[in-house]
Amino acid sequence: MTDPGACPNCGRRHDVPLPAYCAACGQETTLRPPTLGEFVQQFGGNYFAAEGALWRTLKLLLTRPGALTREYLAGRRRRYVLPLRLYLTVSLVALVLLRFAGPGIAIDVPPDTAAEIARAGKDELVIVAFDNGPRLGIEKGRFFCQKLPAAVCRHFQRKLDLDPKAMSRELELASERFVSHWGTAMFLLVPMFALWCKLAWLNRRLHYTEHLVYALHLHAFWFAAIAVAQLPLPLLKPLVGAAMPAYALLASHRVYGGRWMPTLLRNATVAIAYGVTLMIALGVVSLWAFLG
Repeated sequence: MTDPGACPNCGRRHDVPLPAYCAACGQETTLRPPTLGEFVQQFGGNYFAAEGALWRTLKLLLTRPGALTREYLAGRRRRYVLPLRLYLTVSLVALVLLRFAGPGIAIDVPPDTAAEIARAGKDELVIVAFDNGPRLGIEKGRFFCQKLPAAVCRHFQRKLDLDPKAMSRELELASERFVSHWGTAMFLLVPMFALWCKLAWLNRRLHYTEHLVYALHLHAFWFAAIAVAQLPLPLLKPLVGAAMPAYALLASHRVYGGRWMPTLLRNATVAIAYGVTLMIALGVVSLWAFLG
């Protein structure tokens, strides 16, 4: 039986009168079931407070490109949300908005393909088509699968061997699955972006993890921009599209320093390398979404 005069956490006996908190471990001395409001406070705490770390972090991230990374690398970390947690929070919000507020994402097929298949009976459908690379789909009523593993081809053939209405439903579900799978793929691609940055700024002699911090902050901004782009405002999407590479240029200049022209060339090199990586990932995620 627990001693009523002792702390239930560490066992130290309390003085009289009973203090509000244990002098040894800091736990409350009067315990009761938590209220719903206390659960919310425990979950969010300073993270979601009006003057908390999240809002302070987002303000710096959105208004001063690269400054958040500089703060972290300089050791001023306590006042801000940690890079991985920030990335996961912002990307989750953006992906939820993409799924519920966005128009949807097609998988390398025209938007009206599902309706055409339902009417025409799957005469022609291209799921994947890369120049001199994998090709998959239906052409003139016949299934084709080139430069892909045999097991993948067999699975797709079973998927495509559906009646027109079932195929239409399958394409709609694949578009929804694409958003979910793309979030997972992007989480795996961020380390690749950090690797390209390390190679581009090899002379800075930074550790790979320091480049990873920059990559997480930059991708957090990109996901925030994607979330903002879902607002139904005219010309917003083109402005966001232009802001994303401009932000990367300004952020890299603040983080890595150097003259503007070498910074621009390094950013272009990273953009090309990462663009190829994204194209490969896009093909893989498209297959993954349809296989699911």
